[in-house]
Parts: sequence; structure tokens; C-alpha cells
Amino acid sequence: MARRPLPRILSNGTASIARSRELARSAADSATDVLHPLITITRGLRRLAAAGRRKWADTPKDKRGPLLFLVASVVLVVALVPYGPLLALISLMAASAWTGRERTAPAPAGPDEAQVQRLQSLYEALVPYFSVPEDPAPVFAHGGEWDKAFTEYDFDGTGRISRLVVHYPAYFTDGEAESRARIEQLLHAKAGRGREYHFAWDEEANQLVLTVLPPLPTDIAAQRFVTAPGETVLGFTDETGVQRTLPLAETEGQRDVPPVVWRTGIRSTEPHLLVAGQPGSGTTTLLRSIALQALRYGDVLIVEGSGTGDYACLTGRTGVLAIECGLSGALASLEWAAHETERRLIAANRARQAGHPPPEDTKRPLWILLDHPSALGHLAAADGRTDPQSLLQVPLRHGRAANVTVVVADQLDSLDALSDAVHQHTRARVVLGYATPDQVEDVLGAPPHTTPTSDVPPGRGYARLGTGQVHRLQVPATPDPYDDATSEAHRRAVMELLPERNTPPDRPDAVTPAPAPAPAPEVPEATKPTGVQPVPAEG
Repeated sequence: MARRPLPRILSNGTASIARSRELARSAADSATDVLHPLITITRGLRRLAAAGRRKWADTPKDKRGPLLFLVASVVLVVALVPYGPLLALISLMAASAWTGRERTAPAPAGPDEAQVQRLQSLYEALVPYFSVPEDPAPVFAHGGEWDKAFTEYDFDGTGRISRLVVHYPAYFTDGEAESRARIEQLLHAKAGRGREYHFAWDEEANQLVLTVLPPLPTDIAAQRFVTAPGETVLGFTDETGVQRTLPLAETEGQRDVPPVVWRTGIRSTEPHLLVAGQPGSGTTTLLRSIALQALRYGDVLIVEGSGTGDYACLTGRTGVLAIECGLSGALASLEWAAHETERRLIAANRARQAGHPPPEDTKRPLWILLDHPSALGHLAAADGRTDPQSLLQVPLRHGRAANVTVVVADQLDSLDALSDAVHQHTRARVVLGYATPDQVEDVLGAPPHTTPTSDVPPGRGYARLGTGQVHRLQVPATPDPYDDATSEAHRRAVMELLPERNTPPDRPDAVTPAPAPAPAPEVPEATKPTGVQPVPAEG
């Protein structure tokens, strides 16, 4: 049977309905514009009638008779006067139009008394730093006018300054870090503590812009971020710091947030990463987040110096070559990693000399994650054995060409125990937890442009990739799913990102049943580590 075409009303009904809606909306807008005076007068009549009813209700009963007599007398006089009814109608319409107009509260012309006092006190505090006795016309002077120095200002709902533009004299030494630090410390103290401020110095215009930064979101859980191979999301930052956003899948919908993306691989300028922080600041959380992202495209070798079993959820997973917690296993694993880096370099060099593409086993990324290696260094020194960090020289020096990435995480007070190779080749840096500006500058190589707060949530800190700018950073929540303190939502989010198991689970209390075994990435027999085996974490 031949298929009949749909009727015209069904085939193009959607377009007709959309056109009809547009016409109806345009007609409604035009009618509103034309009838606006009538709507205003009607609204005024309604307000006048309501006012008359309130006046009649408030009038005592013994005075309502004289009031009616007065109204009747006025109506009679108006009716007898020539053109009285017409003039009364015009007056009523004018009163209705005036009463029915749209009333908007006038914007304040300037700061109130409390805001003026706050600005004046801040101005007086800056006078010793922005004035000299030789200045014939000082902008900053005791008892001077603050509006000449503060051209723009904003206040929040609590009455504290949220944005301030300061014009300082040209002779101020804004090129010296100490002078700028004194001004930033003073503004931080006078504008209100407990908040994070951003300072933007414009030396050419002699202008300083102070801005209060909103807190970074801490409710972002681990998930599959929309990134390309070789891109790793370290965390999230301010909208003005980066030129890219990532969509996040949440229960309430979808939102876009600006990320700090670290690019690794052959063309990376920052092939290795160093993470520093205080205990409980979230360094292990960041390494766990990096491991989950790296397992999408490569293999991961983890060396845990603290021995707390924070990576037990990765044991036996596809792509996880080993998780070592002891000194012997760490030495064997890192020795194999050094030989594997050399093998990849030799294989790639031979392929290029022969005019062939690099072998497939050299293209798959290899990640080496070391958590708290200084503890293993102390154990090696006590036993008279080789420091595991000495085996990182080859992966650190030649890792970019061999597609090998090294990530080292340690505490701030243990950075001196790290080897020179780690300090020299880790050009991507992250500082988590509370740290003084001097500590942040020592690790990142540049001071932060914001003031740190005393109350720092886990995973909060700063990041700098190479010679770029310093970014505020909030690491996505990636807790240990085997920890009893982990919430069910975060546990489920991490478990969904874990690869399939390639060996039976060693933990009897695994959260999810083991899925069907998947083949592990093939490694040539000659390059497989002989002493590197997945070691389960102690329960």
C-alpha cells in the first residue's frame, strides 16, 4: 500500500504555531504600548478609591454625616460652576495618572555615613605609605579628601568593601615586592579579615584594584571530565583566571566551571608535577583524582611512602601496574620504570631511524605517582640502601620524550628531603592547605595575587603551570571509597570511575562485586617488572 503524505496542518503545524505565537506576542507588546496611559490611569483610580475607603473607615461614625455634607456641597459647587464637570474630570484624570505611575526607589547618590567613615579610615591608614613631605600637592594627606584617591568603590550587604580602586602617586615604589606587600597587608587588615582579596597593580596608570573573591565551590565531586587525551584536570579556579570552562553533570542540572588543566605528553612544557601541602590538606586526594583520570588512557604505577592504604581501591584494576608501600617494592618498581623509560626511548629512536612510526607500546602513557617519598628516603638511609628518588632521574629527565609522567606529592616541611632532580624537572606546581605567602612563593616560584585565609577547606590551594600565572585551586572531591567517613554520594562517584578488575579482589569488604575480568595492557615480556606486583593495602 502506498504511504499517504501527512496533511498540511500536521506536516508544517509546528512552524505555524511558532509563527502564531510570535504574532500574538508582538500584538500584545504593541497593545501594551498603546494602552499604557489607560493602564496608568486605571491603576491610579484604583489607588485613589482604596485611599478613599481607608479614609472613610478611619473616620469616626459621629463625623461621617458632616463629611458627607461637605462632599455633597463640593459636588454641587462644581456642577454649578461653568465648565466645572469638565475641569473636575480633567483634574481627576491628572491625579489618577500621577498616582498610578510606576514608582521606583531612587538610587543612593553616594555612600552612607557608615560607608564614608570606613572609606575615610582606610584613607587615613594609607597616608603614611602614599605621601612624602616634599610633595607640593599630595593626594594622600591627613585630613584630606578620600574621594580623590578612591575613584570607585562597592560595598556588600554587610557594609564591608567588596571592590576598591586606589590611585596612588607616581613616586610610590610599586615595582618593589616589599612595598606592595605592605599595602596589601594593610588593605587586608582594614577592609575586613576572613575574606580573600585579589590585588591588581597597574604600574602605568598608578592604580591598584582591590577585589573580594567569592569562595571556590567545594561541592564538585569526581567525575569523567570532558577533556582530550593528555589533559588532566587538577581542579577549578576563578572565571577570570582561565579562558575555558568544563560542563559538570550534577543532580540539579548542568553548570560550567573554569578548570585548571595540566597538559602532559610529548609536546608538554610542564611534563611533571610537584604537589606540596600540610597533613590533611588534600594532596592524596589530588593524586587519587589524577590516577583516575590517567587510567582512561594509560597505565599507572603508584608508590605510597606513608603506608596508609589510601590507594587500596585501585588494587587489581586494569591499568594499575603496581601499588607499592614498602621500600623493597618501591625500589623494584622505580628501577623497572627507569628501564622502561630507556626502552621506550631506544624503540622510538630505532623506529625514527628506520622511517617507521613509533611502536604502539611506546605511545601508551605511563604515570608514576609517588606519595610522600621522603618517608621511604629516611628508611633507605637507615638501612643503608639506595634512595628511591635516585631512580627518578631517568623518568624525570627523559619522561616527556618517552611519554612518561612523574607526579610527586609531599609535605611542605619535607620538601628539603626531595632530590635535586625532582625540584629541577617538576615545572608544574601545586600547594594545598594553609601556607604563608613566602611558602607559596618558595614552591611556585611566584607570590600569589590573593591573600590566604585562615580557614582553608581540604583540597584548597594554589597552582602554577610553568611560568604562567598563579591560580586559585579547588581539587574535586575524590575521597577513599573504603573510608568509613566518606559520604555515600562521593563513594558512589569514585566507584563509578574505577576500571574493571583484572585480578580477584583482595579485600573481602569490597564495595561492589568484581565485574568480568578485562585484559590488562600488553607489555613485552622483556620489559615486565619481575619484582613489581600489586600489593594490597592493610585494612
